Amino acid sequence: MNPSQKETGGSLDRSIAAVVAGQATGTGRRGRKSAETRLRLFRCALKLFAERGFPSVTVEEITEAADVGKGTFFNYFETKDHVLGVMAEIQVARILGCAAAIAQGERPVRSVLRGLALELAEEPGRSPELARAAISAFLASAVVRELVSGRMVAGRRAIAEYVEQGQRRGEIDARLNKEAVAVQFQQALMGTMLLWSLDGQPSLAARVEESFEHFWRAVASASGGRA
Repeated sequence: MNPSQKETGGSLDRSIAAVVAGQATGTGRRGRKSAETRLRLFRCALKLFAERGFPSVTVEEITEAADVGKGTFFNYFETKDHVLGVMAEIQVARILGCAAAIAQGERPVRSVLRGLALELAEEPGRSPELARAAISAFLASAVVRELVSGRMVAGRRAIAEYVEQGQRRGEIDARLNKEAVAVQFQQALMGTMLLWSLDGQPSLAARVEESFEHFWRAVASASGGRA
């Protein structure tokens, strides 16, 4: 793992498993089995979306790949579209997970936001094909757009609060509107993912690093935020 990705704490698979399993039902052994099934369905669906494109994949193919009955799928997801909604849940969970690091003040806000940008790029960054599948589903499906848009609003609100903390600490230009800065953060990340999905070169992490540096230079305060 890139050292920069460690800054936000926790592992990728643990954070994904926690969110994906969060809606599974039951307790004890039954609950663990339910969580494992939901995670397996999610992973198999993403693999198929990356290989064949979101529109071409059926629920039957997802359940066959996951080795469960078709009815099992609907115990965890309302529709195929809602599988991609889980990816948005994961991203929001990562954003909210930065709250403790920001509140404790042990690391600069710049460091926290940089690490966050890298973490948010991890899941779509598994392959250009997966990134393209997610983007195409967002464009083609009203359900996916609604799910993702709602999660992005929640994430943007949290990022705006982190920006405000950075302004209080003198890292971010206090003259800037915190909501506008949060929008710019999301736009920079999403635009970077879109361009990377076209050719996959260099790594998405490298492109995100570069984009973040441009973003930070635009919002940093003159006094100390550039360090």
